[in-house]
Amino acid sequence: MRAEILSCGTELLLGHITDTNATYLSQSLATLGIDLYFVSQVGDNLGRIVETLQRALQRSELIIMTGGLGPTEDDLARESISTLLGETMQIDPDLEADLRARFANLNVQMPERNLKQATLIPSARVLLNPIGSAPGWWVEKDGRIIVAMPGVPREMYRMWEQEVVPRLAPYTGGSIFTRILRVSGLGESAVEERLGSLIHSDNPTLATYAKTDAVDVRITAKATTREEAERQVTEMEQRVRQRLGHHIFGVDKETLAGVVGSLLQSHKQTLGVMESLTGGLLSSTITDIPGSSNYFKGGLVTYTTAMKAQMGVSEEILKHPGAVSEEAARTMAHAVRERLSVDFGLGVTGVAGPDKQEDKPVGTIYIAVKDQKALSQLWGQGGVLAAVIISVLRCLLRSIY
Repeated sequence: MRAEILSCGTELLLGHITDTNATYLSQSLATLGIDLYFVSQVGDNLGRIVETLQRALQRSELIIMTGGLGPTEDDLARESISTLLGETMQIDPDLEADLRARFANLNVQMPERNLKQATLIPSARVLLNPIGSAPGWWVEKDGRIIVAMPGVPREMYRMWEQEVVPRLAPYTGGSIFTRILRVSGLGESAVEERLGSLIHSDNPTLATYAKTDAVDVRITAKATTREEAERQVTEMEQRVRQRLGHHIFGVDKETLAGVVGSLLQSHKQTLGVMESLTGGLLSSTITDIPGSSNYFKGGLVTYTTAMKAQMGVSEEILKHPGAVSEEAARTMAHAVRERLSVDFGLGVTGVAGPDKQEDKPVGTIYIAVKDQKALSQLWGQGGVLAAVIISVLRCLLRSIY
C-alpha cells in the first residue's frame, strides 16, 4: 500500500509551528510496512487543498490528512473531501448530541459554528475523539482511503493509534523494523567512513543523519513478519557496533542528558554544576529528564566575575589568567562539588559573545569535571561521564552560536 501525508494549515507554511505530526506518522507507517512516498503541506485554501488531494489520489492508495477539522471558517478538511468526492456534508444526529453534551459538561454554551464538527458525508465513517471536540473521518471510495484527523498532536496520536491503525490491519503487507543508534564524538562523514561497505546494504539499509546532539545511524529492515525484520536489524546492529564502538551512547530516542542521568543513578552518584557560559541552560537540560532529582542536586549560575568570586573562585585566578580559563573552570568544578556535597562537580566557562573584560575569541570554552577518583576507574575506559557531559555541552553551545 502506498501512503501519502497531507498536513493542512497556513501556520505550517508561515513557519509558526513545526509539523511534528508528519514525523510521527512517517515513523508509524514504517513500522506498519506501509510505503510512504510523499509528504505535503498546504494552506487553509479550499481550492489548493482539493487540488493537492486530487494529485494524491492519483498516486497513493492511502491519504492521511491532519489539521483543518476545527470549527472556524479556515478549517476546510471536511469541505475539501466533500468537494473532491462530490458528496454533500450533513449533520449526524449522534455526533451533534455528543458535541452538545461535551460543551454542556464544560458548562459552556456551544457556538453554532461548531456544528460543522458533527457532519459526515455518505462515504465517511466517524473516528472518535474523546479528548477533543473534532471527530475524524475515515473515507473509503473507489479503492482509495482518506483519513482526516485533528492537527492537535495529542488528539491526533490517540486517534491514529486507537481508531486508525486497527482499521489498517487488513491492508498492511509485511513489516518494517527500525532501530536508531546514537553516536557522539564523530562527525557524520567519519561515521559513514567507519561503516564502510555496510552503508551499501540493501536489506537492512543504513543511513546517517547529523542531529544537534549526535549523529544518528538508522538501521531498517523489511520482512514478512516483525520478528524477522527485528532479527535482521539486530544482526546488522552488532556489525555496526563493532565499527563504532564506544562512540555509540544510546538507542532510538535516548538523549545524552538521559544517558548521564542513567549512569549517575545506576552508580548512586550525584552531580552539581557551576555554569557561566550556558547561563542555566545546562541545568535546565539535565532537569528535563524525569527523575533527575535523584542525582542532580543543583546548579549555580555564576554569570558575572563577582558571582564567581562569591561562589569560591579566587580573585587571583579571576585576574589572571581570567574568568575564562582552564584554571577558572577547574576551580568552579571544585567549588560546586564542595558547596553542594556531590560526587561530581562540573564547571563550564567561556565566551558566547563580545566581552570587553575578556580578550579571548568568541567560542572559547573551558569545561572541567571534578571527582574523587579517576573517571576511567569509575565508569570504564575513556571516562564515560566526562565524554557524555562534554557532548551535552556541545549540543547546548550550538544553540548559542
